[in-house]
Amino acid sequence: MTISETVSSTQHELEKLVTDLRGLLSSRDLDSVPEIKVMRQRLDDGLHNVRDAAVNAAQEAARQAKDAARAADRYAHDEPWRVAGAALAVGALVGFLLARR
Repeated sequence: MTISETVSSTQHELEKLVTDLRGLLSSRDLDSVPEIKVMRQRLDDGLHNVRDAAVNAAQEAARQAKDAARAADRYAHDEPWRVAGAALAVGALVGFLLARR
């Protein structure tokens, strides 16, 4: 599962939880309780904060992935023979292991 799929899945589960909580708090039976309005406002504020944090986390993860890709690309351009040698070694090892089967 990729980072974006994980974030998307987590965000979907969070939205589902929020929908359930809002449904519970919007119950007409609870309108007589004065604290419900305060709870609804706190829930909305908390949701806003969680959404911001999720967006920031996703942006940071994307930035780190891009940085890692740039570093790998830079290394591959700076050391092409080492990369080719490593790929050859891994390929030979995989081929050896598959041949033994």
